[in-house]
Amino acid sequence: MASRLTGCKVLLGVCGGIAAYKAADLAGKLAGAGATVQTILTASACELITPKTFEALTGQPVYTSLWTGSEDFRIGHIRLADWARIIVVAPATANLLAKLAGGLCDDLLSTTLCAAWQKPLVLVPAMNTNMWSNPAVQRNVKAVEQMGATLVGPKTGRLACGTEGLGRMAEPAEILQAVETVLA
Repeated sequence: MASRLTGCKVLLGVCGGIAAYKAADLAGKLAGAGATVQTILTASACELITPKTFEALTGQPVYTSLWTGSEDFRIGHIRLADWARIIVVAPATANLLAKLAGGLCDDLLSTTLCAAWQKPLVLVPAMNTNMWSNPAVQRNVKAVEQMGATLVGPKTGRLACGTEGLGRMAEPAEILQAVETVLA
């Protein structure tokens, strides 16, 4: 049986949370389900996981900056926004949620999200429990939901800081299911 993702153009944004390692598994699962996956890594994400990992898992180029790339003559964030059928950001950090809620565009991912505001968007928050419960973060969560974003998680479990609590990134299989549901 063919997957809903067969031939689907998925843009995967990866922010600089420790859960970025799970995004590599998600990229592989999306590609394995038949999607064409292009990836944007923020500068902070590149501190945690390399673009080569995503290139190997997706067979596609990975984008890391507004200012570099083999197609410098094209406006990269507009091209990526136009290309995507759906956008997934995993992990979505508190920083990204604030940028998206406030319309701040200061890197490739945030400018692409701004340009692609009419596309289906799946955000997968991951952060420390105290950060997640911060009133400013919750205000931003409500704002992005009102803008039409679908949130998957966060989940309760062991966090990178060693504590247990709400803030753990959802597992790739659950995210994959959410993407298929949004596309249905």
